[in-house]
Amino acid sequence: MHSSTLTPEQSTNFADFPRQFARSRRFSLGVPRHFTVSPDGRRVLFVRTVSGTDPVGRLWQYEDGAERLLADPALLVGAGSGAVPEEERLRRERARERSVGVVSYATDDAARLVAFALSGALWAVRTDGGTPFSVPAAGPVVDPRPSPDGRYVAYVSRRCFHVVDLTGDDRQLARAEGPEISYGLAEYAAAESMQRSRGYWWAPDSRRVLVAKVDTSPVERRYISDPADPTKPPQAIRYPAAGTANAEVTLEIRALEGDRVEVEWDRKAYEYVVAAGWDAHGPFVTVQSRDQRIVRTLAVDPETGATEVLHERTDPAWVEITEGTPARTASGALVLPEDEGDTRYLTVGGQRVTPEGLQLCAVLGVEGERVLFTASDDPLETHVWCHEPGHGLRRLSREPGRFTGAARGGTVVLAGLTPRGNEAGVLRGAGAAGDPPYQTLTSLAEEPLITPRPVHLTLGERKLRGALYLPSWHEEGTGKLPVLLDPYGGPGMQLVGRARGWFTCVSQWFAEQGFAVLVVDGRGTPNRGPAWEKTIHGDQLGPALEDQVDALRAAAAHCGDLDLTRVAIRGWSFGGFLAAAAVLYHPEIFHAAVAGAPPTDMRMYDTHWKERYLGHPEEQPENYERTSLIGHGHLLSRPLLLVHGLADDNVAAAHTLRFSAELLAAGKPHSVLPLPGATHLPADDAVNAQLLYFQRDFLMGALEEGTGKD
Repeated sequence: MHSSTLTPEQSTNFADFPRQFARSRRFSLGVPRHFTVSPDGRRVLFVRTVSGTDPVGRLWQYEDGAERLLADPALLVGAGSGAVPEEERLRRERARERSVGVVSYATDDAARLVAFALSGALWAVRTDGGTPFSVPAAGPVVDPRPSPDGRYVAYVSRRCFHVVDLTGDDRQLARAEGPEISYGLAEYAAAESMQRSRGYWWAPDSRRVLVAKVDTSPVERRYISDPADPTKPPQAIRYPAAGTANAEVTLEIRALEGDRVEVEWDRKAYEYVVAAGWDAHGPFVTVQSRDQRIVRTLAVDPETGATEVLHERTDPAWVEITEGTPARTASGALVLPEDEGDTRYLTVGGQRVTPEGLQLCAVLGVEGERVLFTASDDPLETHVWCHEPGHGLRRLSREPGRFTGAARGGTVVLAGLTPRGNEAGVLRGAGAAGDPPYQTLTSLAEEPLITPRPVHLTLGERKLRGALYLPSWHEEGTGKLPVLLDPYGGPGMQLVGRARGWFTCVSQWFAEQGFAVLVVDGRGTPNRGPAWEKTIHGDQLGPALEDQVDALRAAAAHCGDLDLTRVAIRGWSFGGFLAAAAVLYHPEIFHAAVAGAPPTDMRMYDTHWKERYLGHPEEQPENYERTSLIGHGHLLSRPLLLVHGLADDNVAAAHTLRFSAELLAAGKPHSVLPLPGATHLPADDAVNAQLLYFQRDFLMGALEEGTGKD
């Protein structure tokens, strides 16, 4: 680094950024989130911590231009004194939850009663000015949800399903018949890979509930131990690895009076429950075949449990799941996605309501005939749109960024990443963000010590979207910079956009250490259309790696200061897999890599996610062989650092340990950094800060020692 060109303040900021990044939990603390709008549109509920370093979530209400604290765990007697139930810990892990306290909540239909859990205790608060009060429960509480009329609260305790009124009169509607049975919870594959985080749905009349029953006994058992504490017994988990049995999921309608009706469909042909709900037209469920090529939306008769097919989607590769669908308007029109060519359309009642090239991302909600959704007509941005008969299609978020939202009663909350970071605001009436009356909700997040300076590029024949980060102290033409590729590069995540996120700050921090940092979203990443997403069908490695190579060459042609004799790559999860693959297969291009939590053996990853892209391993074993790194360790000839949390229940530490053993047997030097107690998203602030320093030092050392030059 040319430190002489930096001010003392800049030098301090660059040095301190990793610690700020860690203590702010990736700048997520202090940010308003989890929005609910009241039916009249006057009130907005949300969760937020009280500073950018305080991890304790509080419940807030915004009304008439002012924010009011509804529930503060620090002020509630006995709150937080118990342990978080294991089912809740797992739910938070699937959601990548980084805070404590009030991390989620649910309301009745009027948004007058709010229920939430604190360390297994059930709490509620009325939004009309009352104070929070505890509700007696039968045991540790998970996922409490008030009935639509606000008279009851349903919850799960010790895998059993309960309903309690506010005086503590508790009814156990469904009792777990054994240790592998649960009622009202989402199974692993649903929560991790299907975007379904819940397992029960109230009827509008508040007298019945649609409840998922999950039997995990057929699922493969894994054990997670803590090698740093050999006195601690291992934890057994049920993990459905590719090609193995899934949990058996059924649905039942449970009445408060005790009656039970089982929902009927061909579970052998359609074993995945993708989504479910209950609206004014009755209960419904979306089911999917094991090969994921057929998705059916079923109407459920609440009296008999019989089902009728409302809609069927098919695809020769896989049917992509779109969050928030299916839904129904007040008239009963189905709200669904439809893929054709290179566009994912929004359809209402079978009619397309979005134009070609506008990619549907998610449906946020339906009110009357109005549909609120997110969509992208530019891979660098995601916006909130609405469609309503007679009013057509309107974009509500105006400035650049990646937005989501919530709406009701003529009020829309717009939230997301902008060029200034996380922002949220309340939009009333029919205008767009920026038009009055638009009022900003206060963000208490820390301002990053690093200011990202991305240069957005369109690279190569496939018009890959990339961002190049150069050191703020670097003057063009004054010298060559080593290159660091910093991708994710896989399904479900984009890193390149016109917005400031934690990942853009991290990329800029590595640039300030002396790298030219290149971030590229290649084939398989979202929001560029079905054809773009499905080019990776059968091969998750080849196209993704080819795109990184092509983008690197194109970026070097654009910027002559990139030194292609010193190229490193880093990543986490799929990005870690991509980084390790880069030095295995292209040592002539990539000279060092850091691979965090890399899935090295695709057969060990979960059924729904991995079979979506590679098929069943018994039917298409060549796809798993082609994509896995296991079996190809003998190709390593460059410095490689493997980092893995030993408590990771998503990408098991066995991925790294088995790959390391293979490298050792082949006589291939490499480094391994185990993280005791860390999951797929390490939670320890000190670990997260030091990880950035450690990666920097490893990569700079590997390149400076001449290993980057042939």
